[in-house]
Amino acid sequence: MMKQFMDKDFLLTTPTAQTLYHEYAANMPIIDYHCHINPKEIAENKCFDNITQVWLGGDHYKWRLMRANGVEEAYITGDASDHDKFIKWAATLEKAIGNPLYHWSHLELQRYFGYNGVLNSKTAEDVWNICNEKLHSADMSVRNIIKQSNVEVICTTDDPVDTLEWHKNIAKDNTFNITVLPTFRPDKAMNIEKPDFLEYINKLADVSNVNINSFKTLCEALKKRMEFFHSIGCKVSDHALEYVMYQPVSEDDIEQIFQKRKTTDKLTQLEILQFKTAFMLYVGSEYNKLGWTMQLHYGTKRDNNTKAFQKVGADTGYDCINTYGSSAELSNFLNALDLGDQLPKTIIYSLNPNDNAAIGTIIGCFQNSTTVAKIQHGSAWWFNDNKLGMIDQMTNLANLGLLANFVGMLTDSRSFLSYTRHEYFRRILCDIIGKWVENGEYPCDIELLGSMVQDISYNNCKNYFQFD
Repeated sequence: MMKQFMDKDFLLTTPTAQTLYHEYAANMPIIDYHCHINPKEIAENKCFDNITQVWLGGDHYKWRLMRANGVEEAYITGDASDHDKFIKWAATLEKAIGNPLYHWSHLELQRYFGYNGVLNSKTAEDVWNICNEKLHSADMSVRNIIKQSNVEVICTTDDPVDTLEWHKNIAKDNTFNITVLPTFRPDKAMNIEKPDFLEYINKLADVSNVNINSFKTLCEALKKRMEFFHSIGCKVSDHALEYVMYQPVSEDDIEQIFQKRKTTDKLTQLEILQFKTAFMLYVGSEYNKLGWTMQLHYGTKRDNNTKAFQKVGADTGYDCINTYGSSAELSNFLNALDLGDQLPKTIIYSLNPNDNAAIGTIIGCFQNSTTVAKIQHGSAWWFNDNKLGMIDQMTNLANLGLLANFVGMLTDSRSFLSYTRHEYFRRILCDIIGKWVENGEYPCDIELLGSMVQDISYNNCKNYFQFD
């Protein structure tokens, strides 16, 4: 018998999966420990004029699909009206069979707008009106969206030079009881090869009140900013890497590389990798002292379309998977920190799904009794953030480690409606486990299994990051 489109048992293909989701996973709170939403919009309790502002503003996932559908850039990042952009998106979405955006979009329509129909070219005008009418109600302000999504903690992504003024404002506002914390993202201080590196270092020097004239003083400035972030409640760092490199270098040599960069941008590839290795080893050791978790996102080749980059800039949907992956260098990096008892809690994400098994074996080399599952295989990320990607990531983790100790899902999103991705993840998680149970691969102990999916959905994350 044909199932209904995205009904209450969406993605739940066995009775065990249905029980685990509806009775155990569905109502667990959300900890969104990595996202890209703007804390200013939370502090100011932003309201949206229309659905396009919520859905298409900054969402390069949708932008990629619209380009694949031949939509002109004016309707994507250009100056077309919000109404016309939405109509173009609806016409694209109806073709997106098999794409997670089809599911995410309809989950958001169901959960936030009470619309259980289908969005396509025929219904676009009606859906536009339904969503906009709902958005004009007080319960669809940013803060109320977060509250109704059952969110407890949000970790934004923040540059070391940030004043964190919006986080301070949120923290002292007694009318909002959801914790919003910064995440330390020092990519610009690490990317020595970038044209704006020296300009950025000057900004870092100003905010840290440190004269950065050497690698040593760069580290001093970073440490001061870490201490500042820590005082605001930061517990997490994040790093965007093409790949995890390990090219050790002496103190004298790293200082020479830094001094060379002050006068020229013509560093060798080896010098760039040596600088980044020294940088990551230093910040990793400091994270460990602070009790922070280090997130490593790698396997990305960014801004591939030069003409498009020059026209619309970075983070606009022109990135791809970098197939380079070296488990040897990643393990050597973690080992170098571990040798000095300086390895922090670490979450490892690769954009290349072929790295899943390698990550599963690497994390097993550095687990110990200091923290349960100290080194984590991060959830399926970006281009893997779909049904098959999640199944593959969790299956590899189960095959090579302990799925029950996984810290689970995050949004990694710029949208305040993306919390339904946690529902999507939890449904897939319950379906994976349900199938194993009903296939006789694990006992049908519902109490134990229910506790397991609740841990993966929420409890493990809360305990791992030590959120209050």
